[in-house]
Amino acid sequence: MPRRRKTPREFVEERVPAPPHAAGVQEFALAGAAADGPSAGPAGRRGGRRSAIIRSRPRQQQQQAGGEEVVVAAAQRPQGAAAPATTLEAVLLPAVADQEEQQLLLLQGAAAGDPPGPSTPVSSKTLRFPLRPGKGRMGQKCMIKANHFFAQLQQFPDYKDLHQYDVSITPEVTSRAVNRAVIEQLVKLHRESSLGQRLPVYDGRKSMYTAGALPFEFKEFRIFLQQSQEESLQVDDAPSSTTTTNNNNTTLANIKERSFKVVIKFAARADLHHLGQFLAGHQADAPQEALQVLDIVLRELPTHRYVPVGRSFYSPNLGMRKSLGDGLESWRGFYQSIRPTQMGLSLNIDMSSTVFIEPKPVLEFIHDLLHKDLTRSLTDSDQVKIKKVLKGVKVEVTHRGSMRRKYRISGLTNQATKYLQFPVGEEGSMKSVIDYFHETYGYIIRHPELPCLEVGNQQGSNYLPIEVCKIVEGQRYSKRLSERQIRALLRVTCQRPKDHEQDILQTVHQNAYHHDPYAQEFGIHISEQLAQVEARILPAPRLKYHDTGREKECLPKVGQWNMMHKKMVNGGVVNYWACLNFSRNVQENYVRSFCFELAQMCKTSGMDFQIEPFVPVRSVHPEHSSRALLQLCDEVKRRTEGKGLDLLIAILPDNNGALYGDLKKQCETNIGVVSQCCLTKHVFRMSKQYLANVALKINVKVGGRNTVLVDALTRRMPLVSDIPTIIFGADVTHPHPGEDLSPSIAAVVASQDWPEVTKYASLVCAQAHRQELIQDLFQTWVDPQKGLCTGGMIRELLISFRRATGQKPLRIIFYRDGVSEGQFYQVLLYELDAIRKACASLEPDYQPPVTFVVVQKRHHTRLFACNHNDNRTTDRSGNILPGTVVDSKICHPTEFDFYLCSHAGIQGTSRPAHYHVLWDENNFSADGLQSLTNNLCYTYARCTRSVSIVPPAYYAHLAAFRARCYMDPDAISDSVSSITSGFGASGQSVVSRRTNRMGGDASIRSLPPLKANVKKVMFYC
Repeated sequence: MPRRRKTPREFVEERVPAPPHAAGVQEFALAGAAADGPSAGPAGRRGGRRSAIIRSRPRQQQQQAGGEEVVVAAAQRPQGAAAPATTLEAVLLPAVADQEEQQLLLLQGAAAGDPPGPSTPVSSKTLRFPLRPGKGRMGQKCMIKANHFFAQLQQFPDYKDLHQYDVSITPEVTSRAVNRAVIEQLVKLHRESSLGQRLPVYDGRKSMYTAGALPFEFKEFRIFLQQSQEESLQVDDAPSSTTTTNNNNTTLANIKERSFKVVIKFAARADLHHLGQFLAGHQADAPQEALQVLDIVLRELPTHRYVPVGRSFYSPNLGMRKSLGDGLESWRGFYQSIRPTQMGLSLNIDMSSTVFIEPKPVLEFIHDLLHKDLTRSLTDSDQVKIKKVLKGVKVEVTHRGSMRRKYRISGLTNQATKYLQFPVGEEGSMKSVIDYFHETYGYIIRHPELPCLEVGNQQGSNYLPIEVCKIVEGQRYSKRLSERQIRALLRVTCQRPKDHEQDILQTVHQNAYHHDPYAQEFGIHISEQLAQVEARILPAPRLKYHDTGREKECLPKVGQWNMMHKKMVNGGVVNYWACLNFSRNVQENYVRSFCFELAQMCKTSGMDFQIEPFVPVRSVHPEHSSRALLQLCDEVKRRTEGKGLDLLIAILPDNNGALYGDLKKQCETNIGVVSQCCLTKHVFRMSKQYLANVALKINVKVGGRNTVLVDALTRRMPLVSDIPTIIFGADVTHPHPGEDLSPSIAAVVASQDWPEVTKYASLVCAQAHRQELIQDLFQTWVDPQKGLCTGGMIRELLISFRRATGQKPLRIIFYRDGVSEGQFYQVLLYELDAIRKACASLEPDYQPPVTFVVVQKRHHTRLFACNHNDNRTTDRSGNILPGTVVDSKICHPTEFDFYLCSHAGIQGTSRPAHYHVLWDENNFSADGLQSLTNNLCYTYARCTRSVSIVPPAYYAHLAAFRARCYMDPDAISDSVSSITSGFGASGQSVVSRRTNRMGGDASIRSLPPLKANVKKVMFYC
């Protein structure tokens, strides 16, 4: 008999030794002894020692579940056992196909002390997000408008409930446009008869929906579709490298009609009653099927009129086209999504712009792209650039009069057109492309020195001369943009709030939902007025500066203040510093003058800063940057008896390519010095405001603090000041579309000072491409000598907090950025479990209460003042005032979320941040979490303004930007790709641990470790 394969659980029990007392646990436990007694106080608002109990759910969720509160005594669990309520084995393991991955996940569970027997799983089916703990009351009340439009559903009789039908189209095609054309023809022919006068909506794939049942449950149709030239499956007028026949009349392209078999089969019925129950707060789960149907209904008509891209629609007729250069242009459009809110269903509509390829001759496009004369042959780098941009783009031929066949570009030929030949006839004799076009079409090729476009499929390439091709209109460009194109796009999209609001209203009017036949069929009525929402303006917090300044405290006005008459609350020390000038355009006397002014500003602002550099300013060619930097640092270290530089100032050209990334990588991972880079244009301008902002950045890079909240120093911050509290920020950044080999970067930052909560250490790791879950929050590996070891970003940052403050955190607040609504359950289940295991690995009974909040910026809710001319409710840019918070009407019907506009607008329309609480064991009130979040936004280190998202999340963005430099220095100057993630607490690269010790994806490039003196400070600022 074949030997039975061990289960993952048996594998772990047999191979994994008992977890040792990992390094740092004893130290961590002793550190918290003083704070863990009765004086530490309860967790949240409950009595008793918090470390002795673990709640299986937050209070709101226990109430929602309808049962009694479950409290598990830690002493009753095996020593080191993690909280059972957040074990993920039963949730995640069924989805893992690879046996070794299952073993790995179970190994991680064993590291936290999970008992070998069955554990209590938590899945998205049993997990409930916290209920709203009432609405906030703090702040000045006001009325504002939101770009949400009330959607009213007509009360249907039972027979008109929503019905879903499965649709099968044979032969199967991948194009949604073809599928829609087939169903559109079916409805046109059979609506009055077979469809019982129903007007269905179709998602373009496998599902069709109707308001009421069709007269059948299963039916087959035969549909004949006039085949357009675009939908042909083969080509007939391009010479092919593999085709040996010259009989063009037998190809599929000349068939006038295509026959499709369409099978429609009843699948399910969506009861709108459950949607009403959910909106009224009587049902916990949103009926996603019903919401999806309504969304498809309202998208049906725009899909026929415009170019759909995700949830947005674009057309050159919705606004003026704007050229972005290099053959690209921006199109105006609108975003549309139906959402459940406290006021019922609302349609969220916002203006949008995206990039399309200009519909022009390919020859002209290449000229715009390369900015060079095309009378000569292309270089290898030219061809690479063209291939990268044009691959996958559809073109139409222009050499056949009115017959405009369409093709998709697959590449470029390696040879010029004049050298290209292909086989023809039964004997396979060779014919040149030039002769073929002259003999077949009477066309003389004018640019034989250029290559041909390769079109068609993998079975055989077909050649089209560049000069006979034109780019088809309406093709979105999703690849990386240049900085110049990004600036041009931002200029197009930047709108003052008043104009933005008017465009939204005009879009709603143009869409004419009251005349939409699909909306009428399903009984949906859309209001044409913006929702009126009650908001509150939270007060700005008072900020503390050093007592030696003329102004010891500051109350920001309209989200901003300045450093006049103030000194940094904790000024850093810079004894040894130097400057390297990499810009040819800046003479050394300018550099010396700039450095003197910057040093004066640092000293005036409260730093202990030597006015003169330790060594004279040196000018260096960018190509010699690494060697010059090493020589400088070696010289300073030798002259200072090993102390080395405290700070390096670098003057860079405005367009510096990879220099910035190379410099940061050298300084922070090789040499061990913090640096401040300044562009040439700022050296010449030398404005006081710029110097003041740079001084703020330098201070935190050398270990200082710029300002702290007065309430933090006086211990008046609710649920932060009472017991040692650590605030985390986390994010994952993904590579730009098209960069299939680049890893994603995950980051976690954590506060390292309490009660001030202004200094943040950070850790970063590379992980699998497009992986959203942060893999290295908690990790285990087996060391040949030590046995089972534990680590990870959460664990290391907790230890770092204890070393910095002398206390262990008794409360965790976790701000998680970059998570979409569809990922809420998955991210919470995985990452909360990792937090639990990280805490348990430090001390068996250590489970501080966690509040897990998602921060969202990529949403389309915009808030407008009711009166754009009222200076009492708007800032100078016309936006709503900083501190404006909304937790009613347009927010979730039952869950704990709010919109907060914490910053003052500069230009364009401000985007509020959306905060959604997924877990809350600290039992925050609405006022408590809203005011904490708003106050933290005034502690951002790099400027004297409140910022748009909570600083821990912002710092994660900055550190990720730096991490991309470490991996690929060119990434800095190439694109608008997402900014995210962080660095810090360990000297080793986190990713190298996972990939090398635990058998992960070895193809992921590990990040170089930071030097010890760098990782202790906020170098990423």
